[in-house]
Amino acid sequence: MQSSESFSAKAWQRLKKNKGAMAGLTVILLAVVTAVFAYFLGNDQTPNADRQVVEIQAQKPGFKQTFLKVLKQREVGHTGFFNHLLFGKEDPFVLVPINSYKDLGDSVSVEKFIDEGIHEQQTYPKSALPSDFITQKTFWFGTDKFGRDILSRLIVGIRVSLAVGLVTVLIALLIGVTLGAIAGYKGGRADNIIMWFINVVWSIPTLLLVFGLTLTLGKGFWQIFIAVGLTMWVTIARVVRGQVMALCQLEYVQAAKALGLRDSRIIIRHILPNVMGPVMVIAAADFASAIIIEAGLSFLGIGIQPPTPSWGLMLKENYNFIITHNPALALIPGIAIMILVLAFNLLGNGLRDALDVKG
Repeated sequence: MQSSESFSAKAWQRLKKNKGAMAGLTVILLAVVTAVFAYFLGNDQTPNADRQVVEIQAQKPGFKQTFLKVLKQREVGHTGFFNHLLFGKEDPFVLVPINSYKDLGDSVSVEKFIDEGIHEQQTYPKSALPSDFITQKTFWFGTDKFGRDILSRLIVGIRVSLAVGLVTVLIALLIGVTLGAIAGYKGGRADNIIMWFINVVWSIPTLLLVFGLTLTLGKGFWQIFIAVGLTMWVTIARVVRGQVMALCQLEYVQAAKALGLRDSRIIIRHILPNVMGPVMVIAAADFASAIIIEAGLSFLGIGIQPPTPSWGLMLKENYNFIITHNPALALIPGIAIMILVLAFNLLGNGLRDALDVKG
């Protein structure tokens, strides 16, 4: 036990000296914190950051707009802290973009913004307005073609990217470690059957397999997690099998067998803890791959479905702006994907060096 703690401590010290790995870890931790408090950080705190103000569609980063708050005709209930944290909260008002306003005492006259150079004069009774009926918002990353805040959707979209990576890695670890450990420990017929299955899955291109599973399971939030997870366990299984086969030749495993310990106990208690180093490195790489695959599937329209914000879906909705006056709408989610994937790859490389994984 002491040697294991000593190895972990030394690995952590080596990891801390790797600037690239620590930069990646910092980005990942910031992404996790941002994902948890997503609905408290953006301009748009509505569910899925889906507040649409079509009059201000496709605006450039840094755009500012003054709004009049008009109460909805139906009553909007109170949202508790945890519901707000998990799902956001519905606005009790509608935002009306305006150029100017005039307080008339019992009513408010506004010049409603419709489009560049086009406006309309409107009057609202004070009874239809909250006490703080004027607000100004800055859209730091601009707005999309539906007039939604890009930054708010980008922040909420972090949840999808991290969730698909986490669920994918957990599924891949569960299947890969289980099959790899059984194949490596049992050998013989069990090894042959499992390796045949691994080679069959290995021979199918990953994207083709994901497409097939997605079309079979259907489009949706959880379906995409399962589809990606079921395609990324093969590498883990092959590595675990090789590591387990090598460890089974060592004296302490032979001694455990001689003492009559159950196979499950030997695998779980004595073998698997010693193979998790290489598995962690592969898991970090799989996390990055899962983010890219989910973004690609959402871009093609068979991944996460609207209005759930996904970085790949944001690319699909705004890619046509690349050749127009506002390429930032498509470049921003693309850069976000690149940064998060790079962070996981840097962390994976750092783990490989820190754990001294060879081959």
